[in-house]
Amino acid sequence: MAVVYFASDFHLKSETEHSKDREQHILNWLESISDHAAELYLVGDVFDFWFDYKKVIPRGYTGILSALYALRKKNIPVHFFTGNHDLWMFDYFTKELDIPIYKNPIIREIQGKKLFIGHGDGLGPGDHGYKLVKKLFTNPLAQRMFRWLHPDVGIGLANYFSSKSREAQDAVQQFLGPEKEWLIQFAESHLPENDCDYYIFGHRHLPIDYLLSNKKSRYINLGDWISFRSYASMEGGHVQLNFYKNDQVFPYS
Repeated sequence: MAVVYFASDFHLKSETEHSKDREQHILNWLESISDHAAELYLVGDVFDFWFDYKKVIPRGYTGILSALYALRKKNIPVHFFTGNHDLWMFDYFTKELDIPIYKNPIIREIQGKKLFIGHGDGLGPGDHGYKLVKKLFTNPLAQRMFRWLHPDVGIGLANYFSSKSREAQDAVQQFLGPEKEWLIQFAESHLPENDCDYYIFGHRHLPIDYLLSNKKSRYINLGDWISFRSYASMEGGHVQLNFYKNDQVFPYS
């Protein structure tokens, strides 16, 4: 049976020297799954920053764009979710790569299981500061004003603030327990009406496989490719965390 893959939080930067090794691991992994993947879900923050300019493609992303194009040429469906670092994606991927963009979580049945899939930013009871910032960043006027900046200026500013945001996220690399993990709380509150088998998120930068209170559904956090090179695979209706050439780390639960 072909395998469905999920990955998030590559955080590739337009200045490729800062993420060159990480990018090469990602490209090698994408090539390694290309002969047997049924689908690929990229669950947000693939880029440390991305903006869909009308006439400009941000420099430094040739490798990942080519790899995704190669998967599509093999008729492997690729699904792209925006995260908090690449939420300014519009139609470039859809028009040029035939890759749909999801700006909100989705529920999908795969291999007989019901999956809730989304980046995870802004979900759950906390993160109030980011929720306010997201409203600003998704405002059409704010997006139009940013577009007026020269790309050299706009991308430079965005990369600086993206790095600060990511450093704050990376600082909490331990499982805090269900009462403090906002995405677990979101999944628990979502379960009664939707009864999903798996809740698959990124954003947290920590690989987590957690059995929810109904003793059936699981919360899976995909971790990241900065510290863990972690991803999930689904085969025969079972989702599990994996680590690409990083045997010394294990999922938190």
